[in-house]
Amino acid sequence: MGRRIFISYKYADEQVPDLNMFDETITVFGTIPSRRNTRVRDYVDKLQEKIGNENINLGERDGESLEEFSDIHIETSLKKKIFHSSITIVMISRGMMSPDVEYNQWIPWEVSYSLRTVERENKTSRMNGVLGVVLPDKNNSYDWYYTDNSACNSITHHTEQLFEILQKNMFNIKQPNQRVCNGSTINEGDFSFIKTVKWHDFMQGDRFEHYIDKCIEIRDNKQAYNIMINLNTP
Repeated sequence: MGRRIFISYKYADEQVPDLNMFDETITVFGTIPSRRNTRVRDYVDKLQEKIGNENINLGERDGESLEEFSDIHIETSLKKKIFHSSITIVMISRGMMSPDVEYNQWIPWEVSYSLRTVERENKTSRMNGVLGVVLPDKNNSYDWYYTDNSACNSITHHTEQLFEILQKNMFNIKQPNQRVCNGSTINEGDFSFIKTVKWHDFMQGDRFEHYIDKCIEIRDNKQAYNIMINLNTP
């Protein structure tokens, strides 16, 4: 594929369908497989298998908190990870947001730096394209984020479930193509700088290449969107 991808995700979020995961437990009698809950990190493994490990940089590590990190530390860490990528995939999962303020969570920072022109070692990297891959919830349903409106042939996105920096970069095209149906305004075309796609659609065959190409196409037309880059401080 030739494009480097940074993946932003909530490592320990378990509000996803079961993938029948096991860990190996070492005992005095040998090794016993122990069943455990599926995490978003397991879906990232599936994504790596699909796209290829050589094309992937990963975000949050297990249990890595921002609370003890300075802004400079965060900046240095993310610049190094995101600098060589051209696309950021955000794994949008039902439990990705903790009760803490966004400023203290990794995903908003990773999205923020993906949207910046980054300088490092006297070199400059352009803004990444950002794609949201929506995971189903534990009931294998996307209803928590998408609602089908068959009467208007449209889909409602429940962006209130997302971090503000994701919300503000969706439905943000400057000149929207809209129609009215049953009293509701329907947006058509590429209306969001951060486009979203269902996990099952993204993983079907080679469809991921189509969505990645579309992500880059939108990035290259960034002047058509009102893009929020920085996080609101506490």
